[in-house]
This record gives sequence, C-alpha cells and structure tokens, in this order.
Amino acid sequence: MTIPSAPDPEQLAAFDRDGLLILRDALAPEVRDRAAEAAVRLLATDRTAGRDRSVDGKDGFRGAVALDDAFLPLLANPAVLPTLVGLLSPNLYLLSSNLIAMPSLPDEERTIRVPARHGWHRDMSSTAADLGIEQTPRLAIKVAYVLTDPGPDAGLTMFVPGSHTRTGLVTVPQGDIDPPGAITPDIGPHDVVLFENRTWHAGGLNRSGRTRLAVMMQYGFRWLNAVDDPAPGLLDRPGLDHVERQLLGARDRHPDGSVAREGSGARPLTAWWEHLNAASAR
Repeated sequence: MTIPSAPDPEQLAAFDRDGLLILRDALAPEVRDRAAEAAVRLLATDRTAGRDRSVDGKDGFRGAVALDDAFLPLLANPAVLPTLVGLLSPNLYLLSSNLIAMPSLPDEERTIRVPARHGWHRDMSSTAADLGIEQTPRLAIKVAYVLTDPGPDAGLTMFVPGSHTRTGLVTVPQGDIDPPGAITPDIGPHDVVLFENRTWHAGGLNRSGRTRLAVMMQYGFRWLNAVDDPAPGLLDRPGLDHVERQLLGARDRHPDGSVAREGSGARPLTAWWEHLNAASAR
C-alpha cells in the first residue's frame, strides 16, 4: 500500500503553471486490473441508469464508484490525494466518477474531432457562462485513470498547457482539429494525469484498434453541486474511514445526526493534511 506523503512543491508549481500534471506510478497495477475488469462488466450490461452515451460512439457511466466496488480504491488514492488537497484545500469532495469507453474508429466514421466539431472545451462551462471567463477560478480537478494500453494511437485526452490562464477561446486553425501547442501526455500504464476545470482539453483520436477505457474522477469544493446522481447507500458501507466518507459527500453533521457548524464536514481531510504536512493547505 502506498504511504501518503506531502506533495512535491515543484509539482504544485508545475500544475499552477500548466494547469495539468502527470503523477508517475500513481495507479497500483492490481487496482488498475480490477477496475478494468469492472468496466468491461458494466459496459456489457443493459443498465441505463447513469449511462453516458454520445453520437461519436462513446459509452460509459456516471457515478462509477457507486456501481462497482472495484472503483472505490480510486476515491482516496494515497498517491494522488495529497496533491489534490495541496492544490485545492481540505474542503473538497468527489463531484463525479465517470467511466468512459471510446471505441477505435476509422476517420470516415467520426462525427466529432473533425474540423467542424473539433471537441476542444473547458469543464464546468456553465460556471464561466454565469460568472464570465475572467472571474472563473480553479474550482475542481480531474484525475484521469487510463485502464487500457496508453499507447500513441490510443486517443488519450489532449491538453493545451497553460490554457487555464487564458481569458479567450483556444483557436483551432481552419481545416485542423487541434490548436497550436496541443500535447498528448506521455504516460505509462500506471501514471495518472491531473487537470483543472479551466484547462482546455479534448479526446484524442483512437486509432489503436481497441476500445480505450478510462475513469475520470473529479474533485471540487464541498459547496459545489455534485455532477453524479446521489448515492446515499455508499455512506452506509462498512469499513469506510472518515476521509472516504467526506469524499463521498458526508454533510456537516454531529455523530447523532444533528446539524453541525458549516464546513465542519471537512474536518477529516483537514486533520489528515495537518498530520501529513506542516504547511497550511490553500
């Protein structure tokens, strides 16, 4: 089991600069294998609740952690959680856990990632629509876990480093599908990518001949609305620790169920952080 350690200040600075960060060997092989098996099982079902399909052939599910226990080890991954807290604060929880299956498609069958629909976007677009791009802060961070071979033709998510500080749209040249400066992260099978809500990104072109499987775990401040459907049964699971319960959405409550001071529900991660790192979180 990975023992949590305080985040590397240089990595935090790199995220501040680029709006994304690769954490090497942050996904244990056995966790990856079990999650991939669970993903295949779920996608083979006829379940419609939480199903997330689109016209470009994408399939998947919202709320993956509630659908199979194999995804629960991703919730408070000790190789990732310190960096998340260091970049946001202890007052966070899981907004969404999105299983994504993207098939390998020939170019002539694509309906997105073509010049007319290049697919580049920021997350939480309604926030920018309400507040304005200039006033939209860092609100959430996604952790991208790739569960299949992350080879060069797998269609991994692409990014424009530094685009989180832009106040305008990314510009894609006429007839192209990617803006200048776009990159595909060079990751191995056990690496994960973190990126924030303002970082411009798009799915790559999967030409591998295999379906690409990934899980996107999005964490944000506890005062944000969750993206996934409520799954109150998760909080009743035996064996969850206090940090996991906070990340799953435990509210500001006393042990007897009565209402506690606003923000008190962040105590588990606050105490965890103070034990881990003498420096104050953001």
